[in-house]
Amino acid sequence: MAKKQEAASVSDIVSGLAQAAANAYDGAYTEDGELLEIGLKREEGDPITDSRIMDGFKVKFHGDKLVVLYHSELPIKEVHNNNFVNDVESIFSDITKFLRKEYKSVTGNSLTLTSQGDAQVLLQNMSNIRTWCQANKTYKIGGLNEVEPVSAGTPKDRLDKAIEKFLSIGKDKYSGAKKPTNITRKND
Repeated sequence: MAKKQEAASVSDIVSGLAQAAANAYDGAYTEDGELLEIGLKREEGDPITDSRIMDGFKVKFHGDKLVVLYHSELPIKEVHNNNFVNDVESIFSDITKFLRKEYKSVTGNSLTLTSQGDAQVLLQNMSNIRTWCQANKTYKIGGLNEVEPVSAGTPKDRLDKAIEKFLSIGKDKYSGAKKPTNITRKND
């Protein structure tokens, strides 16, 4: 009978994912001495004779979510392709496939990443020939049961609640509060 695997802690999952993303640097090699393939455009072609394509990704954590940020520099004719958004989505699927595989090799545990919608893509012209693409996509990390999701309220609402909580602390609500020594007026 197979032994049930222990649930990983939040810090183990986050550090494992961070290490998996860190192992994806440009020019990384596998243990077999082969170039590490992630599915990015920089891996295509010959690095010596072809012009170098600049692209990459990074990850950030937002509560129980993982945000993958992808950036690339590309010719403007690729942007006018009808399947450009689908190409970006396929790059995100390649990145998450790599992250899952690398997480498994780093920690020995499997990882579940559930997509939370479509990729958000921002295109900016650098010149009449080149374009800068920045895209991000959010995934829910499986196994992070102890982490509270970031609240949906606006920052102003959260600040107002924090101020109200701070102001509600007083002598009548907090028995440990002491009267300041420099007050000389009589009690109200």
